[in-house]
Amino acid sequence: MKNFIIKEICTNEMTQELERIGFDKTYTTQGALKFKYKNIKIYSLTNPQANILKQTALSVGADCATHREVITAKVEKSDCILGGSISQLKKISSKLAFQPFGLKALGEEIEKFISCKKSGKTKIVGILNLTPDSFSDGGEFLDYEKAKEHFQYMVTSGADIIDIGAESTRPYSTPVSGKAQIERIIPILKFAKENGILIPLSVDTRSAEVAEKCILEGAQIINDVSGFDYDKDMADVIAKYGVKVVIQHSLSDPQTMQINPHYESLTDEIYLKLKEKVDFALSKGIAKENIIVDPGIGFGKTREDNFEIIRRIEEFYGLGCEVMLGVSRKSLLGMSEETNEIKDIFTVALNTLAVEKKVDYIRVHNVSLHKKLLECLG
Repeated sequence: MKNFIIKEICTNEMTQELERIGFDKTYTTQGALKFKYKNIKIYSLTNPQANILKQTALSVGADCATHREVITAKVEKSDCILGGSISQLKKISSKLAFQPFGLKALGEEIEKFISCKKSGKTKIVGILNLTPDSFSDGGEFLDYEKAKEHFQYMVTSGADIIDIGAESTRPYSTPVSGKAQIERIIPILKFAKENGILIPLSVDTRSAEVAEKCILEGAQIINDVSGFDYDKDMADVIAKYGVKVVIQHSLSDPQTMQINPHYESLTDEIYLKLKEKVDFALSKGIAKENIIVDPGIGFGKTREDNFEIIRRIEEFYGLGCEVMLGVSRKSLLGMSEETNEIKDIFTVALNTLAVEKKVDYIRVHNVSLHKKLLECLG
């Protein structure tokens, strides 16, 4: 009897795989959708909505999991997990257009959700800490000449963006006044402008005052680790000047965020909180294309939480915004006594996963090492 040879295909490039077996080239793009699968979670559907969604899924050969008491109406609402190929999900979306209970709108959302595509090109965000107490290089670049030299080095090393911060937000750190932040950051922004450095500059601050002053000096991105929680005026400043903003998730402020952080459902809670913040930003007039989300590695998470976020980073793409990940030299590496050189090697290893998953931005201390990583991965 012939021994059959079987191999799993672990790639998203199903079009190429179909072409290799001689599949009809005129149908490969459409055919590939039958081999790409997604499991998507839909929150808080009513019982009629959940039941109809499940039956619609089954009608096309897909499936939908609901709370077991949906059928008895002992619960008022249920989260649902809908799973199937892209082709099946598109059929479900089309069928929902003819269903009651607002399911036409859900079908449109599903269609939009599964049609989102990542660009595939990860950008490097170089970190310039103008602080005396940052966890990895505090005080190293507090001096203007040293800061300027390191800034230029990151530019020539291939940074796509440089993120400049003058307030450490490491665990248990204390706030820094807006005046002190401005005094440290503005000279670097002026230096960049005077020397024709054209790459986008980001400012890492929670202060709307600092953000506005820096935007007027040329900053194009504001990285707010509090996600608008620290300063109620931040969203208005972002909207006023039309710059990009990084909305990061944090469990609380730096002074308390690492005191027994706990989640019932880690990625759900972070996703829903970021969704809330994105919706708030949109309500303030901030354009969707100007919003970057960051799940906040190390900001109110355990080491296990941080690794789960990295493994499941693709889930945050569903927010429809660009995604930033910052793992560089952080405590999740478990290397508090090691040199920064060793930490950077392990940071690159973790960021390899992020790049493979097509994260839009990786925020790093060692730009040159990560530039080599991107070159290797093509």
